Amino acid sequence: MTALPAAKPGYSDFGSEQNQTEFTPQWERLSFTGSGSEYFRIWIVNLLLTIITLGIYSAWAKVRKLRYLYDSTQLAGSSFEYHGSPIAILKGRIIAVALIVAYNVATRFSLTASLVMFAFMMVAMPWLIWKSLQFRLFNSSFRGIRFGFRGTAGQAYSAFLLFPFLAMISLYLLLPLAHQRIKKFQHSESRFGNTYFSFQGTAGGFYKTYLIGFLIALGGVIGLGIAFGGVIAGIVAGGASKQAIAGAIGSLMLLALALYLWLFLLIPIFLTMMQKLIWNNTMLGGHQFQTDMKWGKMAFIMITNLIGIVLTLGLFTPFAQIRNARYRVESMLMLPNESLDNFIADAQADGSATGEGMADLLDFDLSL
Repeated sequence: MTALPAAKPGYSDFGSEQNQTEFTPQWERLSFTGSGSEYFRIWIVNLLLTIITLGIYSAWAKVRKLRYLYDSTQLAGSSFEYHGSPIAILKGRIIAVALIVAYNVATRFSLTASLVMFAFMMVAMPWLIWKSLQFRLFNSSFRGIRFGFRGTAGQAYSAFLLFPFLAMISLYLLLPLAHQRIKKFQHSESRFGNTYFSFQGTAGGFYKTYLIGFLIALGGVIGLGIAFGGVIAGIVAGGASKQAIAGAIGSLMLLALALYLWLFLLIPIFLTMMQKLIWNNTMLGGHQFQTDMKWGKMAFIMITNLIGIVLTLGLFTPFAQIRNARYRVESMLMLPNESLDNFIADAQADGSATGEGMADLLDFDLSL
């Protein structure tokens, strides 16, 4: 395991000075208790009922899935809970489907109509994502205390429309900045009870991560190009015989396969770097987060999951999802700066009242 930073001793802020006791912080690792066999039964029933009901049951399927995954995720011996309503999720999916159908219908009439509909979808999307974030967090809880989301519609439009648009017109040179602004909005505006998260990840950190990922990708592509280029050049130099042409074609096919595998391996590398960048810069009040995810282990899980899904014609999918969830969850740690019991008690004070005030605003989930 990667060495964890030393924890600094602190003191509980609760009670009188006479009742304050010294507290020594210790890293709390999240655990995951779900199993592939249990989840397979949920997955197969969800799949069959979704097919039979022409997709309508997918909202109930999502709730069953999330409740199982939340209940299987534990911190300090307590599980998370999901309280989302299938009807609310169904509303969100109806909205999403309606927008897609309307866009496809518009494209059949005229280019102008399709452009107008596309512009409408782009304008509506940040608002829908904002409502989905509120819904997902408000319907998540830990030890009976709800999470929540404070962000405004204006901030949502800035994060999910303005900066992505600037990234696009800059030929994606501003993509790392847009990514940083999205994550800052999501993490800094989230809360647990009456305690807010904070995010210290900088645009420079995102640019560095993207640059490292790009250089790794480019280095692999150049290396493969040189290796296979020499082989192909040698074959062609040998003459224009059928054997030489067949050999060159075979080498090109192997090069394409090698490039695909290399780019596939880049996914866990980039995911690992980004996971560390985001969570190592996220705090909940004074409580730190850390992840010790390793790209080699992540790559092994992804590759073996892909092989299992292909060989079983998709039946390995729920087992693959559980393997992936287990590793991602169990790579996460939290360092409380005070007793977790005291923190939970304090968070409870205003958490319920705040949640009740928001309930009427959270009546659908886009389910992104």
